[in-house]
Amino acid sequence: MFNEICIYEAKINKQDEIETLMKEVAEFYLSQRGVIDVKYIKRTHRQKDFNAVKEGEPPIRLTKWVGKVTYILHWTLEDEETHARVSKLGLEKFYKRWNRCLTTMPKILLGEDIV
Repeated sequence: MFNEICIYEAKINKQDEIETLMKEVAEFYLSQRGVIDVKYIKRTHRQKDFNAVKEGEPPIRLTKWVGKVTYILHWTLEDEETHARVSKLGLEKFYKRWNRCLTTMPKILLGEDIV
């Protein structure tokens, strides 16, 4: 399996627009041959600190966003060739709408499953 994790920083006033777009993109990706799973996640919590984690304390819900809202894409594909083909199609179809919502270029991590 091949994976992409993408971290997006979106403009605060574009949350509704980008979340609608994410639903469209996920549906489009899932309709493509070789795409196994697509998940978009909105960062809604944070850890107090590492000691809180060691003590088993629950994370803290975010109550406001300062300057940006963080989203994460995790999608799983059959192989890197599928990733290249579907990424190209996605950019051709959605790039301008994505770009309007973002504060900076996304951070993209690519790799293969270990377990």
